[in-house]
Amino acid sequence: MNNETASSSAVVENELGDVLSRVERPPPSGPVAASLTLGWRALLKIKHVPFQLIDVTAFPLMSTLLFTFLFGGALAGSPQQYIQFLLPGILVQAIVFITVYTGVGLNTDIDEGLFDRFQSLPIWQPAPLVGALLGDVLRYSVAALMVVGLGIVLGFRPEAGVVGLFAALALVLVFAFSLSWIWIVVGLLVDTPESVMAMSFLLLFPITFVSNIFVDPKTMPGWLQTVVSVNPVTHLVDASRGLMHGSVTPVDVLWVLVASALLVAVFAPLSLHMYRKER
Repeated sequence: MNNETASSSAVVENELGDVLSRVERPPPSGPVAASLTLGWRALLKIKHVPFQLIDVTAFPLMSTLLFTFLFGGALAGSPQQYIQFLLPGILVQAIVFITVYTGVGLNTDIDEGLFDRFQSLPIWQPAPLVGALLGDVLRYSVAALMVVGLGIVLGFRPEAGVVGLFAALALVLVFAFSLSWIWIVVGLLVDTPESVMAMSFLLLFPITFVSNIFVDPKTMPGWLQTVVSVNPVTHLVDASRGLMHGSVTPVDVLWVLVASALLVAVFAPLSLHMYRKER
């Protein structure tokens, strides 16, 4: 009887040997590897949805050209003079607007059922959120470089040189990363990607246009100057202009870094909590 059992076990093992792998299962990926993989996935989505490139390329370039030539002569005497003032601000506006697509992408994944598939995988659970942010930071960088490149063609010359220019770019990216957590929360709250867009632009239009992006606040009425002075975008633009032109004050940079840290401290735990509740 024992011989028959052993023989049967050997037959089953031989039959399954062609189906089951004998190689030891690899260990689960860690937080960094999972986040980078899902960040790469976020970039690959552009290949299948080329329309996403419009927001990274056409919109920033069009904004830079339009505002430079529409307002340059009236506000600064010439487009070349105005671009020295405008470019740091238009850079901030372009990147701030693009941050909304973090929430749009997350909401789309939820709508298509990918959200449930990610949560069923044996990976670090925040990896889909962190990966999406990492992929978007690269998109922000592409948009920023295109705006700066066009600005240089139009005559922009940063007085602080390359070091100041890249310091300003880094500061804008830090703020954009922290701001993106807000849109993750919105993406988890609403039902459709269109709702994410609608809610985001209700906030983004006022805070970008009621700021010092296009004109010096000194030309505004007193009550509006007060509103502009407490706008976080105003502080980010001041810091970016200062870094690019060598007139930065540490208070402006510190304000942006503190605001960025507060946004992450509030909205990152909130978004992760909401993400887990969806399981």
